[in-house]
Parts: sequence; structure tokens; C-alpha cells
Amino acid sequence: MKRRTFTRLAALVLAASVAGAPALAQEVLKIGAVAPKTGPLAGGAAVSYWPNVKLWINDVNARGGLKVGATTYKLEAIEYDDQTNPGETIKAVQRLVDQDKVKVVLPPYSTGLNLAAAPIYARYGLPMITSTATTDKANELSKQFPNVFITLGGAKPTVASVVETMVKLKERGDIGNKLAMVNVADAFGIELMGEAKPAFKEAGFELVYETSYPLGTQDLSPVMKAAKAATPDAFIAWSYPPDTFALTEQAIVEDLKVGAFFTAVATAFPAYAGRFGAGAEGVLGIGGVHADGDAFKEYAARHEQVTGAKPDYWASAMVYSSFQILEKSIEAVGSFDNAAIIKHVKENSFDTVIGPIKFDENNNNAAFWTVGQWQDGVFKGVASTGRDGAVEVKKKGAWQ
Repeated sequence: MKRRTFTRLAALVLAASVAGAPALAQEVLKIGAVAPKTGPLAGGAAVSYWPNVKLWINDVNARGGLKVGATTYKLEAIEYDDQTNPGETIKAVQRLVDQDKVKVVLPPYSTGLNLAAAPIYARYGLPMITSTATTDKANELSKQFPNVFITLGGAKPTVASVVETMVKLKERGDIGNKLAMVNVADAFGIELMGEAKPAFKEAGFELVYETSYPLGTQDLSPVMKAAKAATPDAFIAWSYPPDTFALTEQAIVEDLKVGAFFTAVATAFPAYAGRFGAGAEGVLGIGGVHADGDAFKEYAARHEQVTGAKPDYWASAMVYSSFQILEKSIEAVGSFDNAAIIKHVKENSFDTVIGPIKFDENNNNAAFWTVGQWQDGVFKGVASTGRDGAVEVKKKGAWQ
């Protein structure tokens, strides 16, 4: 009798102590992130990449964490600056896996850095759902590196949309057929320029001026002066953030009179309209979004609330969407089995902030925005390869 009383008492004491004890700390999962914080592409990464790392981790943790099998993890980021240097990107990935022992490494920023890092991601078997790489090499990449996925499309469909947009303007009488076209001399600009020259020629355009310039070029006034001297009807630049701003600034200084002015990466940045004000009206650029859609509006509001900054109108939502795909696949597999995660990414469709994403047999997302335009203070999609919400393109008016 005494033994039973003692046993019950001990059980009550144990239960009371457990009830009064603090909850066990949630397990933490370190997430590796590698992208420029310095170097020529730091500005672009600061807009499109790093805020979405913060937002995604915040959103996952706000939902309770990443559920992997029977364990739910709180996410924390380990961030490395690759200095816009492919060698540093590769070293950072190695450090994350070998020294920091992270199980998840997010893909880097930009076409060149993603292509350079693909072999090291493949060596470790890491899923590489790129979000800021534009390339037509998806079929070759998927054969060599089955872990690599392309969400932002390729040069051919992007160029095709830009050409179609210019043809539409030409047929309406908004522009003539004389074209000035320039490019930044890295993987992104070279590939797009290589596709664009024959495509525009076939569409009946005359290339009256062309040149390329090194990544990080500070003074682009000679480029714009020469472009203006050629008296083009339209100007196109396959550019990265610093030169997108510099070329626009020089176009305003030179008062370049064209019916279509197109620059590439960073045209969709809120800072572009912030810097050029009314002068941005009618400027065309790579990318776009369904700016009036509820999904983007909700994402944009959350982005600004959490990060203190607005997302851009192109790559930002795709960066976040790529993280969503990885998150959903890890949770569906229920483990950190990378081969199984990659298989899940290949075989399924994903509902994301950019809309549904499904990869084809070459690990390529076929539906993406290609051309956008600043209209009434918003960069709206005017062309895509299968997204809803495009608006009609307008002629570029005088610089204001």
C-alpha cells in the first residue's frame, strides 16, 4: 500500500515538474546562401536576392518552421559574399557544406555565377533551382547536371518576345526599323546579343550601331553618344544593374529621341523609377510581373513589411518562388535526401507567388515574363511565354 502511494506521489511530482519545465528548444536548420554583397552585381543582389532570403526564412518560421519528417526546424541563414567572383562562389559553397555542415544551400545570383557554380552543386548532389539565370543551355545543363533547374527562361524566348514587341511598335508606326543595340560583356549579355542580332535582322530591322562593354564599366557616355549619332528609332541594351542606370542617365543627358528604349536587368527595380521619376515612363525592360494580380500584391506587401524594401517587378518574385519549390519538395520527401528532393522537383507542379511552375524534360520552366514597361509608375508585364496579366505596350515619349 505504501509502495503504491509512493509511486503515485512520485508520478505526480514528475508530471508537475515536466509541466512546469520550459519547452524544449526547436531544432535549428542552417540555410546556406551565397551571392554578391560587394562587386559589380552587389546592387542587383541587394534588391532581388538577399531580401528574399530574409523573407522566405521569416515566412517559414512564422508558419512554425520547416517540417521534415517528424522534425520541425527553425531556419537560420549562413550568408557569404562571393564578391561577384565565380571562384569565391565555388569556395563559399564548399565552405558551407564541408565546414558549416549545412544541408541546404540556395543557388547563387546571376547567370554567370550560377553557370560557374553548377559543377560544385552537382558534386555535392545539391538541388539547384536557379532563379536569376537566363540561358538556352537548359537541355545541355540538365544532361550534365540533372540537379540544375532554370526558372527564369532562356535567351531565345526572351529575345523572341523583345523582337515581337518591337515589331508590334513598328507595325503601329511608333518606331522605324533602325536599331541601336549594346550589351554587357559577360555570359548574360553575350548570349542575349548573340541571339538578338540575327533575330532582329530576320524581322526587318537594320542594326545601325552595336557595341559591348566590360562588366563594371563606369563611364558609358561614349556608348550613348555613338548610339545617338547613328540616329536609331529604337535602343536596346542587354545590361546589368549598374549599366542599366548609367545608360538611361546618359540617354537623358544626350536627349536620345527613340520610340522604344529597352534596358535589361534593373529596369524592373523600384529604384529605377525612384531615380528617373517621370522619365521612366514608357521605358521597356526585361522581365515584368502580373502587377495587378492578387498573388503579387500580397507578396509585395509582405516583402516590404518584412524587409523594409519593395521587391522588383521581375526576379524578386521568381527568387522567392524558387525557395518555395525547394521548401515544398523537402517537406514532401520528408528528409534531406537530395536525390529524392531533385526527383520531386522534376515530377511535380508547384503553386508559387509567380503562379504555377512545372519543369519540362530539360528542367526548364517554360512560362515566364520576358518584357515589361513602366506605365503610370508601375513596371507591368507586356509579354511572356505563358503568364496571365499582360498589358498593351506603349510608345516611349520624350524624356521628362
